[in-house]
Amino acid sequence: MSDPDGRDAPAPDPVLSARGLVKRFGRVTAIDGADFDLLPGEVLAVVGDNGAGKSSLIKALSGALTPDAGEVRVAGRPVRFHGPLDARRHGIETVYQDLALAPAQDVASNLFLGRERRRPGLLGRVFRLLDTRGMRAEAERVLDELGIGVRSTSQPVETLSGGQRQGVAVARAAAFGTRVVIMDEPTAALGVAESARVLDLIDRLRARGLPVVLISHNMPHVFDIADRVHVHRLGRRVAVVSPAERTMNEVVGLITGALRVGADGALEEVRDAVRTGVTRTGGGTAE
Repeated sequence: MSDPDGRDAPAPDPVLSARGLVKRFGRVTAIDGADFDLLPGEVLAVVGDNGAGKSSLIKALSGALTPDAGEVRVAGRPVRFHGPLDARRHGIETVYQDLALAPAQDVASNLFLGRERRRPGLLGRVFRLLDTRGMRAEAERVLDELGIGVRSTSQPVETLSGGQRQGVAVARAAAFGTRVVIMDEPTAALGVAESARVLDLIDRLRARGLPVVLISHNMPHVFDIADRVHVHRLGRRVAVVSPAERTMNEVVGLITGALRVGADGALEEVRDAVRTGVTRTGGGTAE
């Protein structure tokens, strides 16, 4: 990137970063000196084979796991998360693959799950009554802003489609995530049309200036929405590439270890590479 005078503009400082993260479970090293950088306003896809350590990395960044070594930084400042609530206090929200929704409760209650608002004055302070009307009005505003269509914010989540449920989980993250939204396989159990809606939601978050970390095995989705792709292998980052400059096959090669980034930044073939069982189906999906 260049400034108006033709000089290279400095790269923006990461919103969320990590250096040298290590996490061991007995003799198993899940994170092996991993680095990570999320830039302002971008969608960063994190890809890797099963067992590559990407889930452990994301858990360390979202407070669900405490690394044994290394450092996590939020807006350039070192932090140490002792749980997901610490990450939330720093503006990091995570949409887990199981969505963490309460099916029997209504849409508004799920949006404010764990952060319920109480009614003003004596009714809320002494009798601890919830501000149901206010939460439903705010939930409706957030859903409308993100273009998430539901019949009513008072309907139970269990009556929604898979895509609508994903939308509610995304809306909750968007409502409270001030710095980062992390999404773990958001389209894994969805059909084509509902997956397209979720990708549109991610695009809307980016348009609002909220950076998104997308963990996905679906290469077409990654190449459709991501600004950059973080390739994770054997517990560490092996490459960060641009979908505009690399092909799906090249990214899959980095995932399996058949390719690596050379000293000059070019991709080179690795002879006698140890394959990790990645398969390609349905137009480039790595499982």
